[in-house]
Amino acid sequence: MWCAGLATFVLVYSPQVLLPTFAAEFAVSSSTASLALSATTLALAVAVVPLSAVCESWGRTRMMTAALAVSAALGLIEPFAPSFGVLVVLRALQGVALAALPALAMAHTTREVAARWLGGAVGLLIAGNALGGLTGRLVTGFVADVAGWRVALGVVGGVSLLCMVAFRLLLPAPRTPDPPRVRLRELGRPIGGHLADPVLRGLFAVSFLVMGAFVTVYNYSGFRLEAAPFGVPVGLAGLVFLGYLAGPVVSPWAGRVADRHGRAPVVAAGLAVAAAGAWVTLPANLVVICIGVLLVTVGFFTAHAVASGWAGRRAADLPDGSPALASSLYLLAYYAGSSVGGSLGGVAYDHLGWLGVSCFLTLLLAAGFLVALRLRTSSRGRAPVRGRPRVRRGRRP
Repeated sequence: MWCAGLATFVLVYSPQVLLPTFAAEFAVSSSTASLALSATTLALAVAVVPLSAVCESWGRTRMMTAALAVSAALGLIEPFAPSFGVLVVLRALQGVALAALPALAMAHTTREVAARWLGGAVGLLIAGNALGGLTGRLVTGFVADVAGWRVALGVVGGVSLLCMVAFRLLLPAPRTPDPPRVRLRELGRPIGGHLADPVLRGLFAVSFLVMGAFVTVYNYSGFRLEAAPFGVPVGLAGLVFLGYLAGPVVSPWAGRVADRHGRAPVVAAGLAVAAAGAWVTLPANLVVICIGVLLVTVGFFTAHAVASGWAGRRAADLPDGSPALASSLYLLAYYAGSSVGGSLGGVAYDHLGWLGVSCFLTLLLAAGFLVALRLRTSSRGRAPVRGRPRVRRGRRP
């Protein structure tokens, strides 16, 4: 499962460091170049809910292997794209191929691992995700410096193929049966039930907004660092992604703080830290920029770690709630924010430079902060718990 998470995030986010290269190679704007990433995350967002619901009943191991194989094959084809439009289409197809994998990976881990070991197993899975996102960006940047972006994408495709082989060889045979078949037309009612809950709606909104801000920072940091007055090479500009190492440290800490002081305040605090970081990145100083990006990263992982876990717990308290479906809807908002926010951030950068990016980040994070404050009010009343209502007994008048 660690190999699956590594392969997924290597494939999805490796082109992020190459966006300035795509803009120069294909003579497109920074916002257009961001489609190399946004096409993948948008396709993933659209397909994640129906595919994760349907594919689980077809066999989790089989479908995860198929998803990794198809996406790795597409990764090996991408270096031969004759135009930017073809590259974007291939990246979108890759997003569809990977759509079911994140939800299936979490569901498989939850079903197969004993309860007392589950926390460590999930932590290892998330560590693979974070390491994949970081490794893909760093490897792509350094290989592109030496041999060009086409070779860099080919290396990423090869790494993901090796991860798929390791995943299939190492994964034990499943011990739990597959759930019954699900029809797409049967998803409407449970989805509507989850969206009717104000807390879940707020958490999905936070997911969309904070991910849009987070991806915007990393999408356009490369453009800024490679341009004057910095002139940093692609490989060295990719080192800004080392800020991702804060994720595995901050996420469990945020969860513990939320358990003691409440989830909504911690989500709001994470958004406030990220907003502060957006303005720290404004001065034209490399050290200050790195500190600002780190603050945005810490704020993102604080809010995301608490909100994503809260969505599953809230769904478990609803009469007809499904933590798996809530997680899929959360991922839909998460990747939609990545694609929509990441592209709109490019428009701000094209017209107003980094000041426009800082203002755009503040707008997204301020909206998320207001949603978090409303979550604090909405969550004071517990969600209706599953089961029969408790009947109060007493004397007749």
